[in-house]
Amino acid sequence: MLVLSRKNRESVVIGGSDGFHRLLKVTVLGIQGTNVRLGFEVDPDIPVHRSEVWERIHAACQPSPHRVIE
Repeated sequence: MLVLSRKNRESVVIGGSDGFHRLLKVTVLGIQGTNVRLGFEVDPDIPVHRSEVWERIHAACQPSPHRVIE
């Protein structure tokens, strides 16, 4: 895991260089107590999900070991 420190209004850019045409930019929009607001700029065809939503989506796609598929 890469760990970076960013201040308010600072960003991190993922991709967009040597052979990577897709780009994800994450910007710190605000900090209030223990909450951090992040903004994500990404190509419109790339889905962005909170991790708990992503886990539910992928769990729903996995066949249940107790289900019989005919």
